[in-house]
Amino acid sequence: MTAPGRRSSTFTRLLRHGFTDPSGAERLLESVELAPIKADPVLLDALGATADPDLALLGLVRLVEAQDGRPERHELLDTLIAAKPLRDRLLGVLGASAALGDHLARHPHDWQALVTYEPQDLHPGVEEFERGLAEADDPVTLRVAYRRCLLSIAARDVCGTTDLAQTAAELADLATATLRAALAIARAAAPDDAALCRLAVVAMGKCGGHELNYVSDVDVIFVGEAVEGADEGKAIQAATRLASHLMRICSETTVEGSIWPVDANLRPEGRNGPLVRTLSSHLAYYQRWAKTWEFQALLKARPVAGDLVLGESYVATLAPLVWHAAERANFVPDVQKMRRRVVENIPVAEVDRELKLGPGGLRDVEFAVQLLQLVHGRADTSLRSGTTLDALKALAAGGYVGRADAVQLDEAYRFLRSMEHRIQLYRLRRTHLVPEEDADLRRIGRSLGLRADPVVELNREWKRHAAVVRRLHEKLFYRPLLDAVAQLAPGETRLSADAARERLVALGYADPAAALRHLEALASGVSRKAAIQRTLLPVLLGWFADSADPDAGLLNFRKVSDALGKTPWYLRLLRDEGAAAENLARVLSAGRLAPDLLMRAPEAVALLGDGDGGRGGLEPRTRAHLEQEILAAVGRAAGGEQAVTAARGVRRRELFRISAADIVASYGTEENPAVADQGALVDLVGGAVSDLTAATLAGTLRAVVRDGWGETLPTRFAVIGMGRFGGHELGYGSDADVLFVHEPRDGVDEQEASRAANGVVSEMRRLLQIPSADPALMIDADLRPEGKSGPLVRTLNSYEAYYRRWSLVWESQALLRAEVVAGDADLGRRFIELIDPLRYPAEGLGDDAVREIRRLKARMESERLPRGADPTLHTKLGRGGLSDVEWTVQLLQLRHGWVEPGLRTTRTREGLAAACAAGLLAGEDAGILDEAWVLATRVRNAVMLVRGRAGDTFPSDGRELAAVGRYLGYGPGHVGDMLDDYRRITRRARALVDELFYGA
Repeated sequence: MTAPGRRSSTFTRLLRHGFTDPSGAERLLESVELAPIKADPVLLDALGATADPDLALLGLVRLVEAQDGRPERHELLDTLIAAKPLRDRLLGVLGASAALGDHLARHPHDWQALVTYEPQDLHPGVEEFERGLAEADDPVTLRVAYRRCLLSIAARDVCGTTDLAQTAAELADLATATLRAALAIARAAAPDDAALCRLAVVAMGKCGGHELNYVSDVDVIFVGEAVEGADEGKAIQAATRLASHLMRICSETTVEGSIWPVDANLRPEGRNGPLVRTLSSHLAYYQRWAKTWEFQALLKARPVAGDLVLGESYVATLAPLVWHAAERANFVPDVQKMRRRVVENIPVAEVDRELKLGPGGLRDVEFAVQLLQLVHGRADTSLRSGTTLDALKALAAGGYVGRADAVQLDEAYRFLRSMEHRIQLYRLRRTHLVPEEDADLRRIGRSLGLRADPVVELNREWKRHAAVVRRLHEKLFYRPLLDAVAQLAPGETRLSADAARERLVALGYADPAAALRHLEALASGVSRKAAIQRTLLPVLLGWFADSADPDAGLLNFRKVSDALGKTPWYLRLLRDEGAAAENLARVLSAGRLAPDLLMRAPEAVALLGDGDGGRGGLEPRTRAHLEQEILAAVGRAAGGEQAVTAARGVRRRELFRISAADIVASYGTEENPAVADQGALVDLVGGAVSDLTAATLAGTLRAVVRDGWGETLPTRFAVIGMGRFGGHELGYGSDADVLFVHEPRDGVDEQEASRAANGVVSEMRRLLQIPSADPALMIDADLRPEGKSGPLVRTLNSYEAYYRRWSLVWESQALLRAEVVAGDADLGRRFIELIDPLRYPAEGLGDDAVREIRRLKARMESERLPRGADPTLHTKLGRGGLSDVEWTVQLLQLRHGWVEPGLRTTRTREGLAAACAAGLLAGEDAGILDEAWVLATRVRNAVMLVRGRAGDTFPSDGRELAAVGRYLGYGPGHVGDMLDDYRRITRRARALVDELFYGA
C-alpha cells in the first residue's frame, strides 16, 4: 500500500509530466507488467515527452502484457531503460497513435522494428520497403508487414528524425512497394493472365507526387498491352483481372483491417470507363475527350509498379498534352469551377474544420501551385515536378512567385499537412477534419511541439497559417504580373513580359497587351500612389478575373484611378477599408451601367466603403431623405435649368448607389455572401429606384414652378405614378409612367390654369431630357385618357367626367397601379378617391369585361412581341414573363378587390400574397408565379446593368450573356443552365396563367 504522502508526490509528478488522468496512470505504473522498470526516473520523463502520456503508458502496458511468456519481454524492458533512441521511438509512436498501439498489442514482436537504425535506414527507399514486405504472400500477411513498415515511418516522424516532406515521400515509397507486392500476389494467383499481358500501374495524386498521407486513397491508372503474339482483347481482359485483384488485395478488409483503398476513378471516363486501356486508347481519349481537370491530375502521374517501361511510355506520351492544357478554351474557368465545386460540396457544419478542402486549406496551396505550373510549365521545364513543395520552390526560383511568399506558403503547407498527419495517425483513419474535443486537440498540439497551452496554441497557429494560405492563394497568381511592369527591389527576379501576357490570357483577359499597359500605368514608378496600387492590384486582378469581363474591370479601374489617384482619401479608402476594394472591383467588372455612372462623378467611390453594418454607404436612402436633399439643392440654384441639373446629379449618384448595392449583394464578397432572398433584392431595387424617381420629379416640379410662376402656381398640380412607377417596381432603365392632374385655384380662369399646367409639364419633360452627363429621365403619359390623342393634363373634374362616361376596362386595369408621387398631396388624394370605384368595381367585373381583358391580353401577345424574339426568353411579353403574372394578379384585383382590402395595392408581389391569404390562390401556385416574376425582373435589371441600356430579353453577345449569368448567381460555363432554368420556371408560371387568367 502506497503512503499518502508518496501518493500525493507521484500524483503531482504525473500532472507535471502532462498526464491528464494521474490516478489511472499511477495504477498502471504500479502494475506487475512495469514492476521491473517503474522505479527508473527516465521512464516518466520519456512518457512526459510524448504527445499523449496517458495513451503512451497504456500502450506500453498492453505491449508488455502481450510479451507474457516470451523471451523478448526482458529484452524489451532492458532496452527501454538502456536505449534512449528506442525508448523515444516506441513511446513516441504509442503516444501519438492508438491504432499502432493496437497493432503492437496484436503483434508484440514488431517492436523490434524500432530497435536499431543504421544510417542507411534513416530514409529507406522503395527497395528497403520491398525487402520488408518480401515474405508477404497473402492479403493478411501483407497487411501485417505494411503496418510493421509504417511503425518505423511513424517513429521517425514523431521523433523529428524526418520532416514533413521526407515523411510524405517515405509513405509514398511504402505505397509503391505495397502495390508491387500486391501485384506479385495477384500474378502468382493467375500465372496464365500474367503471361498474356504487360501491365503498368501509374500512381496519381499524392502517391504520384511523392507526398502521401498516412491514410489516403492511392490513386492509380492502369495501362495494359499484349505481349508479343497475344491477342490484344484477351490480353486487356487478363490485365483487367490482375488489376482488379490488386485493388482487392489492398482495399479489402481482413482480420488485420485493410491497407488503403486503391482508387482508379481518375482514369478516362472515370468509374464508367474500362479499368485497363492500352496506351493508344489512353492517348486517343486525352486528345479528343479529356476535360481540363484530367490534365491537371496528370501533373502527378508516375509509374510505380508492373511494367515500368510501359509506365514511362505512358507518362512521356501524355506529357505534351499536359503542358499545353493551359491553351485550351475556358482553361482558367474550368479550373476555378472545379475548385468552387469542391468547396460547395463541403457540408456546412464541417467547412470551418475542413483542413484539406476548406478555404485556406491544403487544396488552396495545391490548386494555386498547379495552376501556375500549367501556365508557365509549357516553356519552363524546371516547373514540372509532381511534388507540391518542390514545384513551389521552382516557381520561386523562376520568379513566378515572390521568394518571401514562397517561404510563407511553404511553412503554412508544412504545418497544415503535419496537422493532417497527426490527425490521421491517431486512428489510422482517412479524415481531414480537425477534431472538436479538447483531448484530441491537446494531443495534436503536443505532437507538434506546442506544450505551454496546446489547445489554444494549436488553434492560433492553425488559423494563422490558414489566413496566410488564403491571402497568398489570392496573391500568387497576380503579383508577378505587376513585377513584370513595376520597379523591383534589387535582386528580385521579374516575370518576363511574355510570361505576364501568358498569365493574363490564362486568366481570361481578352486583350493582354492592353491589360499590361494598364498595369504599367497603374503600378510603375516610385510614387506613393504607385506603391499603394502595387499592393492593391494583386487582389483586384483576381476579382476582375472572377468576373465575365476582366478587361473592362481593369480598364475602368484605371479610369477611376486616373481621375482620383491624387485625391488623398481615395487610395486610403481602398487600402484601409476591407469592403471598399472588393466592392469597387465587383462594380467595375459587372457591366457598363454602374461604371458609366461612376465615371461621371468618380468621387461616388466613397459610397463603397465599410460604413455601418458592413454595407457601407450602399444602403438605399429613404424617399424623405432624397426629397429633402433634392429640394435643398433646387432651393440653392439660380434658375430652373441649374436646379434640375442639381436634381439630376443627385439622381445619378443615387442610381450608382442602388446599382452598386445590387451588384455587391448579387455577387457577394468575402465578408458578405450573396443575398439569398432574390425577391427581397428585387423589392429593394424597385422601391429605391421608384423613390428616387419620385423625389426627382418633386424637385423638378418645384424648380419649374419657382422659375416660371414664383412660389405659387395658378392651379393645384399633382403627379400620379402609373405602371411600374406606381407599383414601386421601376428598373434601372424604366421610363416614368405618369398622369398629370390639376385643379384651378379659387378665382383663376380655367384656361389660364390649363396653360400653366401644360407649361409645367412641358418644361419638366424638357429639363429632364436635356443631353448632359447625367442620365435622362423620360416621362411617359401615354396611359392618360384617350392615350396619345388626349390632353397631357386634365382637371380633376375632367377626369371624373371622362371616367364616368367613356372609361374602358383597360383603363380601370391601368388605374390599379395609380399612386400619388409628387405635387399637391390633397389633390392627389382626391384623385385616388375618384378612381377607386373604377379599379375596385362593386360586385367585381362582369363576364363581358373579363372576356375583354383576356382578348386584349391575347392580342398583345400576338402583336407586340418583337419579330424574331424567342417567346420563351422574352421577360416582358414572353410565356410566364412579367405581363403574364401581372395581368393574372390584376384580374384578381379587379374581380375581388371590392371585398378583399389586401388586394388594394399597387405592387404585384403584395397582390399575390394577398390573393393567397384570401384563398384565391393556392400557396404553391402563388410561389410559382412569384418566382417567375422575380426572375424576369432580375433578368431585366441584369441586362441594363451589363449593357447599359434596357432590354427585355437575354443578350446575344456571349460575354454579356455570361455577365448576366454571374449577376444571377451562375458561375462560368453555366449559361446554358441559366437559360434552361429560366425556361423551366416561366413554363410552370405560364401553365398557371393559362388556368387562372384564361380559364383553360
